[in-house]
Amino acid sequence: MSKNRNTSAQAAVRWKSALTHAVLLMLAVGMLYPLAWMIVSSLRNNDEIFSNPSLIPDSLTLSNYVTGWTAQQFPFSRYFLNSFLVTAASILGNLLACSLTAYAFARLQFRFKRFWLAVLLGTIMLPEHVTIVPQYLIFSELGWLDSYLPLIIPKFFGVEAFFVFLMVQFMRSIPKELDEAAWIDGCGPIRMYWRIILPLTVPALTTTAIFTFIWTWNDFFRPLIFITSSDLFTVPMALRLFVDPTAGTNWGALFAMSVLSLVPVFVFFLAGQRFLIKGISTTGLK
Repeated sequence: MSKNRNTSAQAAVRWKSALTHAVLLMLAVGMLYPLAWMIVSSLRNNDEIFSNPSLIPDSLTLSNYVTGWTAQQFPFSRYFLNSFLVTAASILGNLLACSLTAYAFARLQFRFKRFWLAVLLGTIMLPEHVTIVPQYLIFSELGWLDSYLPLIIPKFFGVEAFFVFLMVQFMRSIPKELDEAAWIDGCGPIRMYWRIILPLTVPALTTTAIFTFIWTWNDFFRPLIFITSSDLFTVPMALRLFVDPTAGTNWGALFAMSVLSLVPVFVFFLAGQRFLIKGISTTGLK
């Protein structure tokens, strides 16, 4: 009797597992279909893109990639280089400024530390559209408009509260005994940060770098506000140039360049995925 019950229980578990996997597979297909459709559409002729919604094209062509690469005033490589420049500088700024800020909040003692940390974290609730007008006025007075300075310089002042909080949580998990041993050996705060804390914070730093890369690479709003010269356009702004309501949109070229713009994001994410999971799982962000 008990054997039959165990067999029934095992069968129920298998059916439940199969049903769960089937539902997850359906959701995965639903989420990946738009991406797959865009990739297939980048290999289709313009006349076939919206007339055939399936993933099986009637014909394949690489002309969209050739056309899209040279369709704008500058080769698309120019926009890729612009985005890489802004993204690399933003990553450097966030890693340096946010780690220093987090080190101060996590390991040093100063007056009103909790208050200032609360104020910093409170800025997360401010929508970007609330602060964009004061920023525009400040950058206009400084003469920074139509340059990359408004996109890069703020990153070197620890303004990304999310990354500061991420690193604070990670640094708090590092044993305090390391600080005491470093003090005995004659390490000051800066040397301790550089020689001890920073090497142990690699997972959190990698997580910060990955999120900064993705958010900066895909950012369309801020470059649209601060940049007007076409030779300084980033990839999202260059993709917008393909949309022309008066002369017609070359959808094939647009999809082709969109596919290419996703490649750096996937490569960067996959390269740091191991550190990303470790960085998030060890900071309480679950």
